[in-house]
Amino acid sequence: MELYGIEKLSLVDYDGKVAATVFTGTCNFKCGFCHNGPLVTSVDKLEITPLEEVFDYLKKRKGIIEGICVTGGEPTLQKDLPEFCESLKKLNLAVKVDTNGTNPDMVKLLANEKLVDYFAMDIKNDKENYAEIIGYKTFDTSKIQRTIDFFLSGGADYEFRTTLIAEYHKKENIVRIGEWIKGANKYFMQKFKATDTCISKDLHGVEENDAKEFLKSVSPFVKKASLRGY
Repeated sequence: MELYGIEKLSLVDYDGKVAATVFTGTCNFKCGFCHNGPLVTSVDKLEITPLEEVFDYLKKRKGIIEGICVTGGEPTLQKDLPEFCESLKKLNLAVKVDTNGTNPDMVKLLANEKLVDYFAMDIKNDKENYAEIIGYKTFDTSKIQRTIDFFLSGGADYEFRTTLIAEYHKKENIVRIGEWIKGANKYFMQKFKATDTCISKDLHGVEENDAKEFLKSVSPFVKKASLRGY
């Protein structure tokens, strides 16, 4: 398991918990709005964070750190993710994994073996417009569909979320996302803020008034819909 950094204290990455966040490298998507661009485009140039350093920190902060968020990159591409999560659970930590949903078999394994307590799955756009936003010409969403179906069936505790990008998201896109994930427990629409580490430098966030309209349009499809970061 190769990690490329640890955020030692976060109050926002794992709702309701004082958490640490660790970052895995590589991703099978190339979303222009990704804040962790170097983990996607130049991971070979980054310094690996020793696992011993991560676990030493977590042991020293026992009783303070309640949970850990495993993000990336795309964590489910790491074959030894289950073993890593098992080690985290042995420290009595709640484990959250961020995923793009392209590895349903790994998600099911982590859930069924009770190695992960909570998943956050990105829904990049509606099915018809998925390819462009992730840097593909065409894209088969069937694996993403399998992951969505697993969560909707009650396979694990989860949230769906979409980072709102003005260049990609209009009301009609959000409605189609709502139809796609109909019945979901939680759906968050997140504010995009450009940073120096984003892959693309020419994308913009959706204005708050528009985001509020998006929220109204998607709310009938899910049990709970909220804006995050606005």
